[in-house]
Amino acid sequence: MNTTLAFDVYGTLIDTNGVQVLLEKFIPNKANIFSQTWRDKQLEYSFRRGHMQNYVGFEVCTAQALEYSCKFHDVDLSIEQKEDLMAIYTILPSFDDVKPALEKLKEKGFRLFAFSNGKKTAVEKLLVNAGISELFLGVVSVDDIKTFKPSPGAYAHFLRQANTKSHEAWLISSNPFDVTGSISAGMKSAWIQRSSKAIFDPWEIQPSITVNSLTQLAEQLND
Repeated sequence: MNTTLAFDVYGTLIDTNGVQVLLEKFIPNKANIFSQTWRDKQLEYSFRRGHMQNYVGFEVCTAQALEYSCKFHDVDLSIEQKEDLMAIYTILPSFDDVKPALEKLKEKGFRLFAFSNGKKTAVEKLLVNAGISELFLGVVSVDDIKTFKPSPGAYAHFLRQANTKSHEAWLISSNPFDVTGSISAGMKSAWIQRSSKAIFDPWEIQPSITVNSLTQLAEQLND
């Protein structure tokens, strides 16, 4: 069986900078720090929910993190502005390197899947809007098993859904927690270091490979 690649979606395939662009219209003096707090809390809430086994959809974690960020930074966004910020997650574009890299990897014989904490319908809509949905064999969502990455169960679920084994699969992500989670679960993993300022956790678990773009990944990986 050909090697299977599981692609994280937000921040790896999809450019979330559009969220900050909208924030700069609403709160120009706090957009950057607000955006970081929102992202940090979004992930923290999903991690906590996973540990507590008190599951809600990732969009609920995102909305609650937005409310926290408003309180933390003393920002009074209107209901309409909050709705606009939540809605933009469904129409964000992919990074410029994504489509040509995926096409090259598919030509090389890799089996490509999108693998996300987001709900399957939301991710499918996002990939269609970005013009890359046809490049994937499918979308795997942890919503099916009511937990979040980096739970070991999330990666086991992916392997089952993709009909593959851990030694035949790679996780591709710009999120260090996702990389360490997948390696801990027995997969190989590539860290996409999209920013030179991004730091990988100084753990005993390190990426199988590190690249700056999906273009580099497509050049280095061979099925």
